[in-house]
Amino acid sequence: MMLALLLARSGVDVTVMEKHADFLRDFRGDTVHASTLRLLDELGLGAAFAALPHRMIDSVNATVQDTPVRIDLRRLPGPHKHIALVPQWDFLELLATAAESEPGFRLLRSTEVLGPVEERGKVVGVRYRDAAGERVLRADLTVACDGRASTLRAAAGLTPRSFGAPMDVWWFRVPRHDGDPHGLNGIFQSGHGCALIDRGDYFQVAYLIRKGTDAQIRAEGIESLQRELVTLVPWLADRVSTVTSFDDVKLLDVQLNRLRRWYVDGLLFIGDAAHAMSPIGGVGINLAVADAVAAARILAEPLRTHTVSKRHLARVQVRRWLPAALIQRVQRTVQDRAIAVAIGPDATMQTAPRAVKIANRVPALRSAVAYGVAIGPLPEHAPAQTRR
Repeated sequence: MMLALLLARSGVDVTVMEKHADFLRDFRGDTVHASTLRLLDELGLGAAFAALPHRMIDSVNATVQDTPVRIDLRRLPGPHKHIALVPQWDFLELLATAAESEPGFRLLRSTEVLGPVEERGKVVGVRYRDAAGERVLRADLTVACDGRASTLRAAAGLTPRSFGAPMDVWWFRVPRHDGDPHGLNGIFQSGHGCALIDRGDYFQVAYLIRKGTDAQIRAEGIESLQRELVTLVPWLADRVSTVTSFDDVKLLDVQLNRLRRWYVDGLLFIGDAAHAMSPIGGVGINLAVADAVAAARILAEPLRTHTVSKRHLARVQVRRWLPAALIQRVQRTVQDRAIAVAIGPDATMQTAPRAVKIANRVPALRSAVAYGVAIGPLPEHAPAQTRR
């Protein structure tokens, strides 16, 4: 949606295909980081975003083996010294509404992409299904923004390189009371780990389980989860019963992977379709948005002149590969050296990892972590022709 908005403002005719009739689905990734907030300001959408229901987080707090660590976002450069939590459907509607004012933009809802259309080894559009049946839309360029289970990626025969993950995540809600901690809070003890995301009147809980153990633990009954959560976060004891069954608990199959090549002739992959991110740091949306901004800047002119080529698509990958690879490297390190030890079957971590202890003693390191999470390497700015 961001890419479509930027291209439409750049004078490119663009169509977005959305499988569902609306955006009202249970997204878990609702964090909009400082780099994306700055981008919205550049696009003239800052005030509209501020009017959406949202929650601002200016600190990230964690307790690792009884050792507290705090990442203060208030030292970030620029006007946004926080992360915003906003329902993703509201964010998507905001972008769609802004794009609809552009004459070259079209959003097709209830439209399912079935696969690419190829001619002489080049993708020249897509096959899709809507209420009228199966049809074809031809395009100079098709961009796959269809996530970690990308239909277009599978059809192109591309398989991302997997880096593995020691955990999956259970997502569920518990009520939040006045006086509870605010912001983003993580608690990690030997064998257990969870994050509590402050959504105002409730916490969105991300509870870590060992990879592949979802069915086994569910078989133990919801009482098992309730007991473990109270052991980890005792002050939730008075409300854990609100999680009444595993119907309230959604599984996130954590993936960490990256395509070696993000394109074929006529088809570009961005966001999770190119590089699925771990939930560590909550950076997936913001990396995808940055991919879109870079793609719009590089591709707008060749799309206007109908001269887009594989060389242009390669430039998008060259621009965005390093930030994705750097962040994934950090995520892999955290997974392997902290999370795998903390939640492994033989969890023996009795003290906080050395990196946590060092971060507590070195304020500059905490500031670097805050920058890496909220802004990240190589942040993108809106192209001049898209600013309002």
